[in-house]
Amino acid sequence: MSNDPSAAMLPVLAAVEAFDTLPRRGLLFILSSPSGAGKTTLSRHLLAADDALNLSVSATTRPARPSERDGVDYHFVTAEVFGEMVDTGAMLEHARVFDNQYGSPRAPVERALAAGRDVLFDVDWQGAQQIKLAMQGDVVSVFILPPSIEALERRLKTRAQDDDATVARRMAKAMDEISHWREYDYVLVNDDLSKCATQLAAILTAERLRLHRRNPGLDGFVSGLEAERT
Repeated sequence: MSNDPSAAMLPVLAAVEAFDTLPRRGLLFILSSPSGAGKTTLSRHLLAADDALNLSVSATTRPARPSERDGVDYHFVTAEVFGEMVDTGAMLEHARVFDNQYGSPRAPVERALAAGRDVLFDVDWQGAQQIKLAMQGDVVSVFILPPSIEALERRLKTRAQDDDATVARRMAKAMDEISHWREYDYVLVNDDLSKCATQLAAILTAERLRLHRRNPGLDGFVSGLEAERT
């Protein structure tokens, strides 16, 4: 069995792609977790395995890290520009995390849904709640739990991106994040990356097949079946 989570997802995603070729409405697929629990890694593998899934690129007021690219990892904007987007309703959701603002631009998300494409969100519980309120019926939310608090702290320390004070602050915030797990549609424990990735792909597959998302294509398909009998 491959250790690559992307490879683990492929059989599930390929099966539904071969079966479900009818037009449908897209969905918003939200992943949340405390920092260090693995949602970013899982997101990357899911995107690599699934061409029908687009990542919602957030806007943020924090400075870019050396490896990050504007418009790819985030839209890096000033506080003034961010505030303008919020005031004009151009943000689907927004929140302050530590000393910076994060938000999801609305227009590209609405275009993707109408075109039958799915959008992946890597957001915290605050963002998830705002998206659910704004886009009722289009949202599927998944919370990723770490196997233990000890494992979570170890992951944060070995990332080598933050100093000890920042790690301590993130650990304190992690417990608040975890307390919101009941607000999600699905909860997965990331104790094995490949297993968790496969479960995630199965959720996405099932949600794509829900009747209310497939109505645009099924109406015509069933009409065709009925016409064959006349």
